[in-house]
Amino acid sequence: MKKIQMVDLKGQYNDIKTIVNDSIQEVLENSAFINGPKVHEFQKELENYLGVKHVIPCANGTDALQIAMMGLGLKPGDEVITADFTFAATVEVIALLQLTPVLVDVNADDFNINIEAIKKAITPKTKAIVPVHLFGQCANMDAVMEIANEHNLFVIEDNAQAIGANYTNKNGETVKAGTIGHVGATSFFPSKNLGCYGDGGAIFTNNDDLAHTIRGIVNHGMYKRYHHDVVGVNSRLDSIQAAVLNAKLPNLDKYNEARQNAASKYDEAFSGNEVVVTPYRNEQDHVFHQYTLKITNGKRDALVKHLNDNSIPCGVYYPIPLHKQKAYTDERYVESEFKVTNQLVEEVISLPMHTELDDEQIAHITSTIINFLNE
Repeated sequence: MKKIQMVDLKGQYNDIKTIVNDSIQEVLENSAFINGPKVHEFQKELENYLGVKHVIPCANGTDALQIAMMGLGLKPGDEVITADFTFAATVEVIALLQLTPVLVDVNADDFNINIEAIKKAITPKTKAIVPVHLFGQCANMDAVMEIANEHNLFVIEDNAQAIGANYTNKNGETVKAGTIGHVGATSFFPSKNLGCYGDGGAIFTNNDDLAHTIRGIVNHGMYKRYHHDVVGVNSRLDSIQAAVLNAKLPNLDKYNEARQNAASKYDEAFSGNEVVVTPYRNEQDHVFHQYTLKITNGKRDALVKHLNDNSIPCGVYYPIPLHKQKAYTDERYVESEFKVTNQLVEEVISLPMHTELDDEQIAHITSTIINFLNE
């Protein structure tokens, strides 16, 4: 059996090695390392794939979120509602811009932001909502957009974990995750479903004026060299990373399908086990950036140790709620309003999930877990 890895980037690379190498070599030959042809090519291809008018590449997913908020003109003190159960980057950029993060609880089934909690958190200072499509499955965007429209709020989709996922709205139309709100942001960190070989990110929008503003922000606020029209940052996707992404993008649907097939095999192996709760699928597509179980008998931490002792990697995403993190504590938060998140951090465990998982590996992982839990 091959060595089990949380993410097998080398195996994926070997499958597309010639295409990747040729694409990178082309960048080296033309030496257009910043904003070169490969970046523009990737931008256009991703726009076509997502069905969105504007893709603005940038340096990483965290920058993508920050730049999206800068482009919307949010001001210090404005409140931004987001999920308590997510990676810190989502709330980090809110704080960096001197906005006020407002953390709310998530759903117990799909782990996405709770709609009733959003409604309860809205105040006259609320200016935006940031739904996170956690672990590869879309939040309830129909409901989020209804709330936003009712209260005149911006919606910034954190799509770092759900690139390629389909969302079917209440009108029966199918669109891509990240293209539903006023602006979307994603990461191309190597372990993502569409990952480069370094850092990278992108911002999506169908709003022409917002796209124009963002294009200036990512490049020091310049539209014309040495003319700084807006306050900007230095956040650009380099051409070598774009070359890698160009090689991978045509395979994204295949990659997501491989993850979905692996998830189905995991599900089948765990079916009937009373203490293992397999990932819930809401009515939307799930592209399984992570395959995350809930272990309900209090043995999650012991299981983590057991898997590590048996050379099976796993992860706990996330072990500490954001509202309990030192950087983001706030006296306004009441523990009773975070019941789901506080329970999830004690129960969740993510198993190896990538495009190269094979049946033998899945069988070994699942039997090791089942045997331990049955002891």
